Amino acid sequence: MSGPGERLRLWLAQELHLGAIARALAVIGPLVIAYLLSGEPALVNLCLLTVSLLIPALKLRLSPAAVIVQYLVIVATFALLFLAAPMPPLFVVLAALTGFMAAAVTRFGTLMRTLGNWVFIPAVYLALDIREGALGEAALWQAGMLLGLSPVGLALVCAVQALDGRRRTLDRSEIFGPPSGDWQVPAVATAAAVFAAAVLVEMFDIREGQWLIWSAASVVVGDLSASTGKLKLRALGALVGAPLGLLIGLALPVSEAGYSFCVLGAMLTLIAFSRYVVGFGARCFFIALAAAFAGTGSGIAAERVENVLIGGAFGLVAVALAEIARPPRRTRPERPASL
Repeated sequence: MSGPGERLRLWLAQELHLGAIARALAVIGPLVIAYLLSGEPALVNLCLLTVSLLIPALKLRLSPAAVIVQYLVIVATFALLFLAAPMPPLFVVLAALTGFMAAAVTRFGTLMRTLGNWVFIPAVYLALDIREGALGEAALWQAGMLLGLSPVGLALVCAVQALDGRRRTLDRSEIFGPPSGDWQVPAVATAAAVFAAAVLVEMFDIREGQWLIWSAASVVVGDLSASTGKLKLRALGALVGAPLGLLIGLALPVSEAGYSFCVLGAMLTLIAFSRYVVGFGARCFFIALAAAFAGTGSGIAAERVENVLIGGAFGLVAVALAEIARPPRRTRPERPASL
């Protein structure tokens, strides 16, 4: 009979991706330390860009060359969205187009949705976050700092991949999966959901609008039943994690070290947990706690929950409409049985 230590080890191995956590610490840890020492805000944004490169690199076992291609696409998409952010109609259209492409890449392999998502997420998040946090030349400076520092994150991820002991012997079809024959429906649904969410963000100047936009896109995972299940998990995680983080934060003083720890924790939740609801709940917890440590925690939990629910609702409506508009599949007439 196994003892408590062995049961704990088995439980941790089942619930946590320990190897991925170690690799994430290797690439994100130095950036968080650098932020703690320098106070440069661009390093926090660089953490998101870096983990966005690391996740598909690990999941799809990409080569450093493939990671570089993804990096270039992220940077180009971020630059377009950032420059378009002051022009709401253009930003809304570009955001919807980015959402469409994130899902449409499954035409070349179902697992490429991971790559599409991790181009869409950092590009939209960072474009809106920088524009919301600064104005005019200050925003341009922050964007320039991020782009200037971004090769550091790329180098860290490529180094981890180059030193990774796992051999990349799979062929392309095994890495990216079989092509999707039904890619149009999720691609159109994602674009519609992102378009509607971005319009709402721009019309009402919603704070942390990137949360709402990504929540709209993230629930488009298949049919209406699967999308509803995804929204339920996200709602549960937000309703538990965000208020808990805020309540704990209210009892703690403003702290740069605490904020840095929360940044690291939030980044690790993107890759650490086997169960999505646990990871998302932990991420909401760290985001709310980080806001408290930064002295800006008032209302952050409510905003997180509202954006998750409203964005998810847009996603569900888009999926339902896309399924209604789906053209009927043609079936070949049955041949009469031979006599």
